[in-house]
Amino acid sequence: MGDRFGPNEMSEYIHAALVLHAAKKEITEDSLEKVVKAAGVEPDKQRIKMLISALSDVNIDQAISVQLAVASAAAAGPSQPSKAEEKPKEEAKAEEKEEVAGLGALFE
Repeated sequence: MGDRFGPNEMSEYIHAALVLHAAKKEITEDSLEKVVKAAGVEPDKQRIKMLISALSDVNIDQAISVQLAVASAAAAGPSQPSKAEEKPKEEAKAEEKEEVAGLGALFE
């Protein structure tokens, strides 16, 4: 497995950290271990230490708000072009007719 863990191998620990954060509890090795145990998972001390280290420079509230903004933008779908970017329908149809006429000239 190596020294690196993917998000799926760390999900229990990340969720445990989020539970502690939501409860306004300090995220420590001991508190993470207790939450993971309470969830019925045998704690891995190396994973807990890695998560504590990774979270040391993270503002969890800010990270959550960024993720919510990204998810919200993705749920809204692709942005629509502004009115200035849209071509008038007549202009688009004229260009299409010119293209078709241009193709016809190949067969004359």
